[in-house]
Amino acid sequence: MTAVPLPYRVRDRREETGDVVTLTLEPVAGRTAPFAPGRFAMLYAFGVGEIPVSVSRILDGGALAHTVRAVGAVSRALYGLRPGAVVGVRGPFGTGWDADRARGGDVLVVAGGIGLAPLRPLIDTVLAGPEAFGRLNVLAGARTPADLLYPGEFPAWRRPFAAVTVDRPSAGWTGRVGVVTALLDEAAFDPARTTAFVCGPEVMIRATGRALAHRGVRQDRIRVSLERTMRCATGHCGHCQLGPLLLCRDGPVIGHDQAESLLSVREL
Repeated sequence: MTAVPLPYRVRDRREETGDVVTLTLEPVAGRTAPFAPGRFAMLYAFGVGEIPVSVSRILDGGALAHTVRAVGAVSRALYGLRPGAVVGVRGPFGTGWDADRARGGDVLVVAGGIGLAPLRPLIDTVLAGPEAFGRLNVLAGARTPADLLYPGEFPAWRRPFAAVTVDRPSAGWTGRVGVVTALLDEAAFDPARTTAFVCGPEVMIRATGRALAHRGVRQDRIRVSLERTMRCATGHCGHCQLGPLLLCRDGPVIGHDQAESLLSVREL
């Protein structure tokens, strides 16, 4: 039934930045199978089209939160929805972060820009069961302070450890400036028992993977989320092919030991 969109109603709309909104969706008639952190849905704006959007929070009663940036026709249509509007939801699709991989060890979350959205459910999972994990570090980068997602949640994340950096500071910004990999020197984690979860632009994923490998984190313990154009989300159309992978089926989350060689090929 993942080929048929189910109707979900917009229960809440929260503007995160000037071009990013988080929509809380609740089922109208029937609900999808349960989502896991890192997996995605195909969101259908009726009369416009559908796009893949990772779940950014998993809520009670089958409700889902999706954080959307307005960059194309479908995402702009979703961005413009108001409470009460209905969208189509297909899913869940793809591979998840699999927090169980990190049990008993330290957890390192590294996000660039809107890449923080798919990682938020993973952070929720770790915070909900801290006794199962070691130290949690959340490192986030944004273009400007105004582009930082979920600033109201960082106080809770800082109780373990969280740090933010921006590419371009604005007036009054007193925080860090620079690339997110520079924050790795401030994080406290044991490379031998760390699982890292990384999402953001591919250039940031490549740099973070290299930096973590240099620190001694095993490549198969670095989980990354990759993005390609997706149309069917069922592994049939081939639009999301990356080398031997179809990311809607084999991804979007894969190990950096598998991703590194694929991301190093220009235009792949």
